[in-house]
Amino acid sequence: CCAPRLGGAAEELSSHRGGGSGGFLEHIFIHAARQLFGIHGASIRYRALKNKDFQEVTLERDGQVLLHFALAYGFRNIQNLVQKLKRGKCPYHYVEVMACPSGCLNGGGQIKLEGESSKEELQQVERLYESLRAEVPEENQAVRELYEHWLGGWGSARALQVLHTQYHAVERASSALSIKW
Repeated sequence: CCAPRLGGAAEELSSHRGGGSGGFLEHIFIHAARQLFGIHGASIRYRALKNKDFQEVTLERDGQVLLHFALAYGFRNIQNLVQKLKRGKCPYHYVEVMACPSGCLNGGGQIKLEGESSKEELQQVERLYESLRAEVPEENQAVRELYEHWLGGWGSARALQVLHTQYHAVERASSALSIKW
């Protein structure tokens, strides 16, 4: 009848590894290192390329690159990445892309504080975000209960339907206005 109650209002806030822009790069990197190469606890060291909004991470073993990931924040870096893709010069296995410079913590949805510069505000938000206790999502009790009680377990048909998507090409509709005379 009713879903189980998953914690109260007084619970401690927590986050995940990977900063304020989702952390998918770190989560996928650690998971891929473990599942594909049997490497547990892979360390993540970001290397800034042209600027702090375009960084890469590699996993190496015996001098061989096993995983090569990147993050690209802001339209300028996204455009550079797209150009690399078009030229076939993109060496990455995975790229985390965010439209906002400095990622989501600097996004248009952030409340702007009076009297503070955007840079100071961003630094304050980053410090607050980094002060949260980090958790591994699959080890979080509330996430486990949601999967068990609402979705019917990990990998269930309901979980796949609700949490996964598929991408496909969208045909352009031709209209009388788009016909060249």
